[in-house]
Amino acid sequence: MLFGCHVSIAGGLENAPERAHDLGCEVFQMFSRSPQGGKAKEITPEIAKKFKADCKKFELKEVAIHAPYYINFASKNNRIRYGSINVIRDELERGSLIDAEYVMAHLGSFKDLGRKEGMKKVVEGLDKMLEGYKGSTKFLIEIAAGAGEVIGAHFEEIAEIINHKKLKSYNIGVCFDTQHAFASGYDLRTQAAVKKTFDDFDKIIGLKKLKMSHCNDSKVEFNSNRDRHEHIGEGYIGMDGFRAITKDKRLKNINFYLETKHDKVEQDIKIMKKLRDK
Repeated sequence: MLFGCHVSIAGGLENAPERAHDLGCEVFQMFSRSPQGGKAKEITPEIAKKFKADCKKFELKEVAIHAPYYINFASKNNRIRYGSINVIRDELERGSLIDAEYVMAHLGSFKDLGRKEGMKKVVEGLDKMLEGYKGSTKFLIEIAAGAGEVIGAHFEEIAEIINHKKLKSYNIGVCFDTQHAFASGYDLRTQAAVKKTFDDFDKIIGLKKLKMSHCNDSKVEFNSNRDRHEHIGEGYIGMDGFRAITKDKRLKNINFYLETKHDKVEQDIKIMKKLRDK
């Protein structure tokens, strides 16, 4: 169970490993391109070599790439839908160049097409995206906070997607997020609540599909369906919840990535390491 955070790629993604080290990361997450859009900067052999060498130098054990924000596999706009397919496939290929372990993404929203037609488009899009992919970076669906008709806010919906007959062979994994799950009605405030949430995850999705987790306290109350991160111990999940997460033996090989504001993210990493090491 290693801890890190989301790191800036300002000036080039090859700068991220040193930044991660300076923040006290054991693992780290980044964007590989602007999350708002635009053409991605090429990852040259020189950039890839420096990136991998610095990860080794700074003893960073795992790298994850967060997909851009504009992804929507269920959009009725073909440009957005096909753009999402192409961008995530490109992110997987880019990740493979730098030995990133995962690319995780939110899949979008059903609001355009409704759930039935939207689900069909999601399955078709993911199938097209992963068809023929031979890279080493794995694709993960991130649990969402449940606002509106967002895709993937509940374990059953994620299970329906990754176990679909068209997608099962791709072995799609899951990125948990403590704040998103809490906002979607999965309690994490006590040891008993953490046990129940991961019992349910195991029963519905399977813990073997859980590959990584974002580690954020919640600025909003339980089951509020809003995506609002807070520093560790300062939100509604609270220190008891994160202590219980670090003590759950089923999670001992899962790495956690903080996405809290950088004013106190170093402190958050230290808190989580301390809870783990106790």
